[in-house]
Amino acid sequence: MRTGLRRLVPLFGLVLVAACGLQSGGAVPLPVGPGSIRPVPELDGVAITVGSKDFSEQNILGYLIEFAMVAAGADVRDLTNIQGSNSLRDAQLHGQIDIAYDYTGTGWINYLGNETPVPDEVGQFEAVREADLAAHGMVWTAMAPMNNTYALVTSRRTAQETGVATLSDYAKLIETDPAAAATCVGTEFNVRQDGYPGMARKYGIDTGKVRKQIVQDALVYQATADAGQCRFGSVAATDGRIPALDLVLLRDDRAFFPKYNAALVMRSDFAEANPQVATIMASISARLTNETITELNRQVDVDGREPAEVARDWMVAEGFVTAG
Repeated sequence: MRTGLRRLVPLFGLVLVAACGLQSGGAVPLPVGPGSIRPVPELDGVAITVGSKDFSEQNILGYLIEFAMVAAGADVRDLTNIQGSNSLRDAQLHGQIDIAYDYTGTGWINYLGNETPVPDEVGQFEAVREADLAAHGMVWTAMAPMNNTYALVTSRRTAQETGVATLSDYAKLIETDPAAAATCVGTEFNVRQDGYPGMARKYGIDTGKVRKQIVQDALVYQATADAGQCRFGSVAATDGRIPALDLVLLRDDRAFFPKYNAALVMRSDFAEANPQVATIMASISARLTNETITELNRQVDVDGREPAEVARDWMVAEGFVTAG
């Protein structure tokens, strides 16, 4: 277990978010100075609380916001590493978090209750932006190219042996040789309609033939790379363990999986009072490609580095900030 810079927000503090509220957060873990992001007079001393969910990518994204806002002169509080999407969302709706990165698919399906995703990335972003503003007064802006969608992977060896490159190929393999398509899936992916059940319907997979094991998400990657009990596995597409273990993403050739592009989310009152925030963050979001965020995730999940250090080093390398 990594210790040090990373904090764990207790679950019980989030369950009672409406009644008790979260604590005000901690200090930004590492110092930064201005780079291409210069001090903004309108943000000087403005209190901004930044949140994130409790996994590596989200912690990195949260720290990117924090370092940008510090360089701009804001008084930033760190409330990253909140357990679960719903807890982060509740904290934002109740005003305990001002800004966070979230995912367009999560907004459309989990927060707004839609069942059918919009297939186009920009279309999905625009749909959730309009609907969430109208329903909850939440502003979505500065969408990044990175798309942390669900996916299936296999080892390079299995891909070569079976010739499976797409989800249609995978479905055919289940039909002809179920044992050769043994699959490990995470607990949520196993039951979510944007996970295995929906994918099986879309690709005509006979679930009665599937040799499937339900395991913890973190165990899927190595188990699939070993190609023993799992020859295929469910993953998040931008996870750093995919390239580290030489796993191969299967192409979603029928465009089933929703788009999960990261975008900045703020309450409308905060966004209207501080329009400079979206302008600053747009240039950062624009550089967050799948390749970029996957590499940053790899440094945390494979190399064991702290998310705050990884985020600050990238911000410095890109010229956005300087190391304090």
